[in-house]
Order: sequence, then C-alpha cells, then structure tokens
Amino acid sequence: MNERILISGAGIAGLTLAYWLARHGLRPTIVERAPELRTGGNGVDVRDDAVTVAERMGLMNRIRELATDVNGMKFVDAADRAVARISIRETASVEIMRGDLVALLREAADDVEIRFGDSIRALKQDAHGVTVAFERAPVRRFDLVIGADGMHSNLRRLAFGPEERFVRHKDHYFAFANADGRLGEDRWVTMFNTPGKMTGIYRSGTHTQAKAYFIFRSERLNCDHRDIAEHKRLVAEAFADQPWQPTRGLLEAALADPDFYFDALGQVRMDSWSNGRTALIGDAAWCASPASGAGAELALVGAYRLAGELAAAGGDHRVAFARYDAVHRPLVDRKQQIGPNLRLMVPRTEGGRRVRDALVRLPLMKAVGGIERRLQSRAAETLPVYRRAA
Repeated sequence: MNERILISGAGIAGLTLAYWLARHGLRPTIVERAPELRTGGNGVDVRDDAVTVAERMGLMNRIRELATDVNGMKFVDAADRAVARISIRETASVEIMRGDLVALLREAADDVEIRFGDSIRALKQDAHGVTVAFERAPVRRFDLVIGADGMHSNLRRLAFGPEERFVRHKDHYFAFANADGRLGEDRWVTMFNTPGKMTGIYRSGTHTQAKAYFIFRSERLNCDHRDIAEHKRLVAEAFADQPWQPTRGLLEAALADPDFYFDALGQVRMDSWSNGRTALIGDAAWCASPASGAGAELALVGAYRLAGELAAAGGDHRVAFARYDAVHRPLVDRKQQIGPNLRLMVPRTEGGRRVRDALVRLPLMKAVGGIERRLQSRAAETLPVYRRAA
C-alpha cells in the first residue's frame, strides 16, 4: 500500500526520509529544483535522538570524522579586542558543516532516484493517488507526496495554501557566505555587535574556508526570497557603516560569493503537517529558525519517524501521518522556543550589549546552559525501532 512516494527537496530531511523509506521496502523518488546537490551552508548540530538516527544509518563515525572543532563564541569590540567568550562545545552533540552532512546522506541513499533541475508545478489528489505535473518532466502518478523543500516550500503552497498563512517573521534577517580562511580566530566564532546588528566570522580548524555571517534587526521587508541581487544590496547597505575593520573584507567576499545566502529569520507554524495524501517535513513543516540551532536535529528525527510510521502502518497514510504528527510535535514545540539566543547574538541596544558581555563572563552562564541542554536531552523520548507491517 502506498509504495510510490515523491519527495520534494534533496536536503537533510528529504535525503534522510528517502533512505528510511527505501530501507522499509518503499519506493521513494526525490525531485530537486537545483541542478545538483546543494552542498553549501553553515554548521549544523547532530545531537540527542539525531545521533541515534545517524548511528542506525551507519553514519555517526563519519560525522565525527568530519566534525568541526569550534570551541565557542568570542565577542569583540571595534578594536578587535575580545571582551567575552562563551563555550558552545557539547559532549552529546557533534557539529558538522551542512554540506558535509548532505553529502554523507546522499551516499547512504545512493539507490534512490533524484531528478535534479526540476520541481512540482501542480498536483491533483484522488482516492487512489496523486497526479503530479512537473516543470520539465512528464506527468507521473504517485501514491503519496512529501514536501521537504524548506521554509519557502513549493509543495506547501500547492497543497496547503499561501506562505503567509504559516511563516512567522522573527524580526531579523541573516546572511552567510564563504570568506577568507585567514580571518578571525581559529576554532572560534568571532562576533562584533552594534545595536540590532551582528557581523561574524566562523572559523573551523578542520576547514580551510571561513564563513561570514551578518544578522540585522528589521520588520518584514518587501523583497522576493529569490532576488539575490536585492539581498546583496540590503546587506551591503546595512553593514556599510560598521566600525569593525574586518567587516569590509567580509562584505567583499560575501557579495562576490555565488553561494551567498540571505533570508528572514522565520518560523513555520502549522496545525497539521498533512493534507490527504500529501505531508510536510523539515523546515517546510516546522522551521524553528537558525537561531534555534535545531534544524538538522528536527530533520533527521522527523524523517526517521515519518518513514517508520508509514512502515508500521503498512503504508496507510491516514494512520501514519496522524501518528507522525503526534509523536514528533512535542520535540518541535520545544525547539521552537528559541529563548535568549537572538538577544545573546544580536542585542537591541548598546546597553543590552554591555549586559550580555557581562553575563557571558559569569560562570553561572555556562552552568545554566549546561543544565538546559541536559534537561532537553532527558525530555527526549527513546526512538522506537520501526518494523514494516506484514
């Protein structure tokens, strides 16, 4: 029942879902708008139940081999002097560059068909399946269609409604791009703040290239999320007056990078992640925003659960989709509570920055962070081992 499953999006969620569907004897196909696998991006954390998923995929040793070795965040003044540091190392968590994780997932799911350079143009559900029209490929029939195509999901728009019904703006925009690997301090994320803005350099000791980061506070802007030229203009204008000397070089590198990335900090809130024979996963369903640090964790665990529930239900999507929503939503709800992360990275005022720097220097701050991480780990449920129903 319901063996032919189309997945829109070849990111962390889509590839993980395809891997587990295939292992349960189902027949996934991925359609990806990009012409090839998107291997860019920033560092992502594999922690708690996501470690279990990666271990069951046989990937955890490779993830540890490719892990970044960033110690923490260093806050500097305009003269580039360190004013505060905070450790972000976690024994139960491994950080890896998004592109490295995607490449590993693709290797694991090498038996899954991926149609690059195409996307879904329209779909029509009936009692027995979904007729899918593509931008380039001929019309095909599938039993189920799953959207794993990000916060600006095309599948969500087609099957659930316009984006503005589900995406909540979190009052900030961010950009990142490749930068000169000699900038910043090795194994640290160096951050400089002015009120409502952050410029940062991410330096992993295991990678030759650094990452430039820019975050600025703003109400929702009237710009197309696909208009890269406009995105670069906005970032250039927002950070042109920064007194921190490395900013100019970071901007020049970012604006010249063909993989420059810009978007709003947003969250996706939905009452249900399924509609008939369609469902959503990853940022398309529950984006918690980059400020949560939980994107990869939610994608890996959610994909494992969705594939497992479909297998356990013998492919009955009505039972599986409802169960997937019920068992995964508590974790999503916790991770969408992003707490003080934004205020830590982007204080709104100069006074707020000084308070942040003072707090970060206190031993209590490190203790509180450790307690919070342990409580979240204890709240996680043990992942079941799913079996396909006879």
